[in-house]
Amino acid sequence: MTTLSSGFARARRWLREHPLAFDATLAFCTLVAMICSSFTDPGDGHGPPAFGARTPELFSVLLMTLTAAALVLRRRRPMQVLAVTAALSAVEYVLMDPPAPVVMSTVIALYTVASRTDRPTTWRVGLLTMGGLTAAAMVFGSTPWYSQENFGVFAWTGLASAAGDAVRSRRAFVDAIRERAERAERTREEEARRRVAEERLRIARDLHDVVAHHIALVNVQAGVAAHVMDKRPDQAKEALAHVRDASRSALNELRVTVGLLRQQGDPEAPTEPAPGLAVLGELVTTFRNAGLPVEVACADRERLPAAVDLAAYRVIQEALTNVRKHAGAGAKAEVSVVRVGATAEVTVLDNGRGSAGRRPGAGPADGPPGDGDGLDSGGHGLVGMRERVTALGGALTAGPRYGGGFRVHAILPVEARTGEPERPGTAGGTGLRR
Repeated sequence: MTTLSSGFARARRWLREHPLAFDATLAFCTLVAMICSSFTDPGDGHGPPAFGARTPELFSVLLMTLTAAALVLRRRRPMQVLAVTAALSAVEYVLMDPPAPVVMSTVIALYTVASRTDRPTTWRVGLLTMGGLTAAAMVFGSTPWYSQENFGVFAWTGLASAAGDAVRSRRAFVDAIRERAERAERTREEEARRRVAEERLRIARDLHDVVAHHIALVNVQAGVAAHVMDKRPDQAKEALAHVRDASRSALNELRVTVGLLRQQGDPEAPTEPAPGLAVLGELVTTFRNAGLPVEVACADRERLPAAVDLAAYRVIQEALTNVRKHAGAGAKAEVSVVRVGATAEVTVLDNGRGSAGRRPGAGPADGPPGDGDGLDSGGHGLVGMRERVTALGGALTAGPRYGGGFRVHAILPVEARTGEPERPGTAGGTGLRR
């Protein structure tokens, strides 16, 4: 049974791949059926049909052969094939008595037209074919107009129209489902690509924050070491120790950030949590060691969502880096993190006297970035801060303070936007503490 079913499936697949061969086979089978039926006498309706009771005329055999041959082209020229078979069937009803079943070819041709055109066309063509052939059978036949043979023509042609329309509707339904599934698949792929692009942007911001902060500290401490190397070697050693610590921290954070790009199953994937306000004290200490006095004020210790916690840390890190690079000698910075209703506000102030034109984003309304030196040249750090805050549904403003200095102020919603992924290792948030 399994061998038979597999052989049938292979044959059906081959015929589907070769439609012309299928139509030729159908035409041959139709011709055989018409010829066999032409030897059958239906009788008077009170007994079974008698096979071999009559012999078809040569003209009827010719018409049956022509209509069967026309079916070979039923897919390429459906309307023309229907017109030819219907006309030859009508000729058979007019000239021959009793007529041969040439109408079988018309039934198949009408089904093909109904399955390959729209419904209005099926109705028009079907009614015309049904009415014309039924009228020819009733008017020119020797049997009474109400005989079952005449109504059989009407029934078979009507059935062919209905079956073809049903097949066309089912094909349209299946095609619509397939198109919907393909569209949904494309939508999923586009959504996946969009999420990948957003994640790459977040990783790029993290990489910029890490490199800008630590390399700036390394640059400052290396300059200090070079300046005091001959006169105060102890202070130079201390500066070099800070350089070593800053470079080690940069490598560790780069390892954590780049670890997000690892494929599943890669060995030694990092598991360290992303930085947050819980390590704000360590961040501030690195700036103090670099010679920048920093005061920190946290109003409460309520936990923040992981994404908000990371964004607040990065804003403070970037803002302090800009202060260290651009505020000038003798500058001081103040950092505050407070909870105001449903938001957390992060503020970084400094009293630096550096040129406002060299501050990233300097201007009364976050104007065009300056040409500041270092990694933040062109104001990319401020752009990254603003993008990070905006991604969480918050707002960031930055600009000169009245009387001198610079101010960075970020408002972060306590609840991250829907669909914002949690950072690994920071579930549950961190406390606001120094």
